[in-house]
Amino acid sequence: MLRRSPARHRFGGLTAAVAAFGLAASLLVAGPAAAIPGPGDTPVPDRPVSRSQEAGTRAAIRDGRIPGVDEAVHSDNVRHLANIPKQALKGTNSDLAFQGKYAFAGNYDGFAVFDISRPAKPRLVSQVLCPGSQNDVSVSGNLLFLSTDSSRSDDSCASTTQPATEKSSWEGMKIFDISDKENPRYLAAVETACGSHTHTLVPDRRDVYIYVSSYSPSEAFPDCRPPHDGISVIKVPRSAPQKAAVIDFPVLFPDGGNPGDPVNPGVSETTGCHDITAFPKLRLAAGACMGDGILMDISDPAAPRVIDRVQDNVNFAFWHSATFSERGNKVVFTDELGGGGAATCNEKTGPNRGADGIYDITGKGDRRKLVFRSYYKIPRHQADTENCVAHNGSLIPARGRDIMVQAWYQGGVSIWDFTDSGHPKEIGYFERGPLSADTLVSGGSWSAYYYNGHIYSNDMAKGFDVLKIEDRRTDSAGPVRLRELNVQTQPDYR
Repeated sequence: MLRRSPARHRFGGLTAAVAAFGLAASLLVAGPAAAIPGPGDTPVPDRPVSRSQEAGTRAAIRDGRIPGVDEAVHSDNVRHLANIPKQALKGTNSDLAFQGKYAFAGNYDGFAVFDISRPAKPRLVSQVLCPGSQNDVSVSGNLLFLSTDSSRSDDSCASTTQPATEKSSWEGMKIFDISDKENPRYLAAVETACGSHTHTLVPDRRDVYIYVSSYSPSEAFPDCRPPHDGISVIKVPRSAPQKAAVIDFPVLFPDGGNPGDPVNPGVSETTGCHDITAFPKLRLAAGACMGDGILMDISDPAAPRVIDRVQDNVNFAFWHSATFSERGNKVVFTDELGGGGAATCNEKTGPNRGADGIYDITGKGDRRKLVFRSYYKIPRHQADTENCVAHNGSLIPARGRDIMVQAWYQGGVSIWDFTDSGHPKEIGYFERGPLSADTLVSGGSWSAYYYNGHIYSNDMAKGFDVLKIEDRRTDSAGPVRLRELNVQTQPDYR
């Protein structure tokens, strides 16, 4: 049974007067205040739908098959505790990372820091203006890492858009000191081939290794020419992060990877990786690499190597991200059909496209294999005005179960059980109705992660949400506490 959230918007449970104080939270500018995102940094623009699609959306709302425009609904076992709307950073919200009582939220304009010591009343601590797509964020100790995957005039936070065809253009990794959460400080930058769409930390005691995922090279780009069949590996000395540098570019696809499929033109050609999740305790990593899913041995974090590779040219269009099960004997790969800007959670698209693919890991050592078991897709059809597809999620560390919370853009937040990898099922959800009944407007949850008892979602348009699930199947996860969480660096919950 669904529950409809109250019509009024809650600002972390605070009164309107106190919420207004959040608007005055410091906006830190690491460079001239004139820095603004360039036009190449924005997601897919709004697109009017056909008259029949608009009529279908309005009919679905009228009949109660989907929530009303901007209406929030959820399952009985989920509560919506708080929402902090976007404030000084008006760009698209992106990924999340956590440390102690803080959440770090990426945004195409920079990043924000929230105090989540009281999850029902989160507080905005600081905002840093540093434009660049996608501003994927992670943290380790006193360091914050920020991905830039848009061609910029230089490596500063005051940069502007500049064509990738110009040799002087910059893309890559930025590093900040976050020892003072109210005043993050820019430290250094490392340029990487084809930029940094996402990145993955593999921390060591003295150093942090970063796997940088990027793709789509061109002969016209001086710093991003084909072939681009691997990832950049950055080494960051903790004692001297200013000395961070690319130490290698391991080739993961000596044969060039998936060439695409002439029968199914929707299948992506592999020209790099989109996202990688490392499981340092098991010395494994799983990579979602456009047309390929891979399993890697990272016993030597400076030299990852592929031990198995799978393709799905029938139902997968773009291998987007990966999540290990708690024991590391399964991998959930996501398919970002339509690039996150299309309505693919409808009856027309069906249950197997734009979905998750669940793979068991069999065998040992270099003989480990990824074996397909099933697909999972949210069982709630969305409107043709709602961008919806499988996106970023994390484990809920419930004892003896494999349960994941996952963002689906305007499909909302889905909580689902894949303990039986052949028969996954949803056990809870939170979502909002379409942002518009007549226009496909990009929005919805980019990342939904479980951290220390609560679920945090970074909604592209609506801001920072806090949810709570109360269910016997997830209750055992409640006492689990982490000092730090970067979801793409999977902890050993055991």
